[in-house]
Amino acid sequence: MILEVAILKVIPGQEDDFLNAFSKANHIISSMPGYVSHQLKRCIENISQFILLVEWEKLTDHTEGFRRSKEYQEWKSLLHHFYEPFPTVEHYEVI
Repeated sequence: MILEVAILKVIPGQEDDFLNAFSKANHIISSMPGYVSHQLKRCIENISQFILLVEWEKLTDHTEGFRRSKEYQEWKSLLHHFYEPFPTVEHYEVI
């Protein structure tokens, strides 16, 4: 099991639009092969910052399967314009 972690810094003032777009994008990621679960959490101290946690069966389910899919293009279109700066995505494994 792999945990994808992305800290999402949304452009201030666009948080509600981002949340609406994310609710539309939920079905995209959850339908992908190797997807296990995800959570979106909002920072209490900075309401423009969110953390996205996605569990994948294997790293390649995210890096190759999802990111190289046509569904990713829809995900990207819905969400990527909200981020400033663009997030760094890291992957973690249980030790």
